[in-house]
Amino acid sequence: MPQVETWSNIPAAICNHLIERMHDRNVRLEDLNKLRIWLDSKPEVPAGQWYKDFGSFKICGENRFPKTFLLPGQAAKGQKL
Repeated sequence: MPQVETWSNIPAAICNHLIERMHDRNVRLEDLNKLRIWLDSKPEVPAGQWYKDFGSFKICGENRFPKTFLLPGQAAKGQKL
């Protein structure tokens, strides 16, 4: 199973999109810290679509790249981690 890429290895277009979604979704700094800790653990993710629910937001990805943030009530596609 692939591991989620570190922030420095995510393509610029994806990073820019994630930053925009963080602002749009009003993701709090303390919640981003939870995400950072999770990413630092180098989690394995399935090939294909996946998501991780942090309670106040969900991060969705495909293969080794996170792709977007969702609000708690928004439906996510893929395998739940």
